[in-house]
Amino acid sequence: MSKLEMPLPPEDTSLEVGRTKYPAPPRRRLPLWFKGIAPLVLLAALVAMFLKVGPVGVFRQSFPPVEELTIERIRLPAQGVMEVHIVNGGPEPVTVAQVMVDDANWVHRVDGSRTIDRLERRTITIPYPWVEGEPHAVALVTSTGLTFTGDVPVATLSPSVDARYLSTFALLGVYAGVIPVFIGLLWLPFVRSIDRRWTDFFLSLTMGLLVFLGTDALVESVETSGLVAGAFQGPALVLLGVVATPLILASLGRWRGGNRQERTPLQVAGLIALGIGLHNLGEGLAIGASYATGEIALGTFLVIGFLLHNTTEGLGIVTPLADQRPRLGSLVLLGALAGIPTVIGAWIGGFTYSPALTTLFFAIGVGAIIAVVYELYKLFSRRAGAGLAAPLNTAGFLVGMMIMYGTGLLVPA
Repeated sequence: MSKLEMPLPPEDTSLEVGRTKYPAPPRRRLPLWFKGIAPLVLLAALVAMFLKVGPVGVFRQSFPPVEELTIERIRLPAQGVMEVHIVNGGPEPVTVAQVMVDDANWVHRVDGSRTIDRLERRTITIPYPWVEGEPHAVALVTSTGLTFTGDVPVATLSPSVDARYLSTFALLGVYAGVIPVFIGLLWLPFVRSIDRRWTDFFLSLTMGLLVFLGTDALVESVETSGLVAGAFQGPALVLLGVVATPLILASLGRWRGGNRQERTPLQVAGLIALGIGLHNLGEGLAIGASYATGEIALGTFLVIGFLLHNTTEGLGIVTPLADQRPRLGSLVLLGALAGIPTVIGAWIGGFTYSPALTTLFFAIGVGAIIAVVYELYKLFSRRAGAGLAAPLNTAGFLVGMMIMYGTGLLVPA
């Protein structure tokens, strides 16, 4: 090795006092937590400085404040009493100055300050002689003169959380979701008796059912997101539910199954039941909300429509089990997983309807169905060589969508 290529000796960092050398003091390293939190502290300071001394004040003087109130629910808890539940989803505090019912100013009581800060909620109680079966309109006038309105389509006494209404809404959910799913499970002996190519046909049909259900739930979630207060970001709730749910289900499957890549037919059936159950939760919300607001005819049509709609879902659950002999307990669990969420949804919709929760539930249902369709497609690919491209399988997929479309005609929009 030449002199030019000789490595340099390590730098001597020791201190020499006289003829005695002392090691240099070690450099002090910043703790890991400080390195992680320091940028956040600086960011918070920057935001505070912007809000205090930034140029926003110039615009505040030139333009009126941006106000947004959302009337989430109007309850009629007793004869002659209205309760208006509101939330401030805007960037500025809002002061409620007047309350009008049917175009007339009315006395009222607010459970707190009249000035509502961002994300705060209030309940306004109005002693108003509402008329059974009649529509009523409520308007809130702010201190700046803006008006926010809400409607009571059909005035009727709002249900309270007691044994009578709990059992009534549970029965509605059982009729709409639980019984139809268990009726559909009775197709298991049929799918076990048919040829392999017809089993593939019904697997394709199941995929068509689920794709239709997922699209329907996505449309519902987008529509209800428009009713969500702006601060809660309805579209973001849709995105969160649709994206996060399949990722969580996939992670749970990998965690429970170790390195195993493929799911058993029973696991696929369980995923199908879960996806259908989350979708049925949204259906229960619609049923409960319609009955709670007095729209009895609409609620009845919803129950009948979902009853017919959900019977085919049981077929979708048992089709992956065509080559299996599942125990009776497993079938009962699958039916309960798909049907009981309808009861839970009816309770939520009947007693504490919330646009934000409804949007999130529908979006979670979409995400679950995406995960189910993916797993079902993998199972289907292992069974059928040509996959969906086979003419019979393509026909099954389309028939599944047409069945859901046909039964959906019985459900009022």
